Amino acid sequence: MITGILSISGRPGLYKLIQSGRGSLIVEQLGTGKRLPVQQRDRVISLSDVAMYTEGDDVPLSRVLDSLSKVAEGKEVDIKTLEDGDLRDFFGKVLPDFDRERVHLSDIRKLLSWYNLLIAAGITDFSDSEEDEEVAEDAAE
Repeated sequence: MITGILSISGRPGLYKLIQSGRGSLIVEQLGTGKRLPVQQRDRVISLSDVAMYTEGDDVPLSRVLDSLSKVAEGKEVDIKTLEDGDLRDFFGKVLPDFDRERVHLSDIRKLLSWYNLLIAAGITDFSDSEEDEEVAEDAAE
């Protein structure tokens, strides 16, 4: 589940939200387990709030990561061996209708590095709890 997984601008890696307090957050770096405070001035992005541009509606990151996991068969992706054209072709298998104008190579590389960090940390359930609730509500209607 990617709810509570954060990216912090200017800091490498991904972080798990441990506690939120007045004016700061306590996070734990995935992989190392090192805990640190994050101040209000730091730009923090929750992975559950990220979406990828497509030719139609934007696709939540949780769905993209789930599709990526299926294409990569649950294994890490070796980003360094992929040339720019191969990278776009590979991502085309993950999200066939991604917007090739607005999704840059750096975005794809960032997504793949996040995926590798999540897999290395043992996170393989990429569902988003809010998204799952919406799907369950739609199914009930």
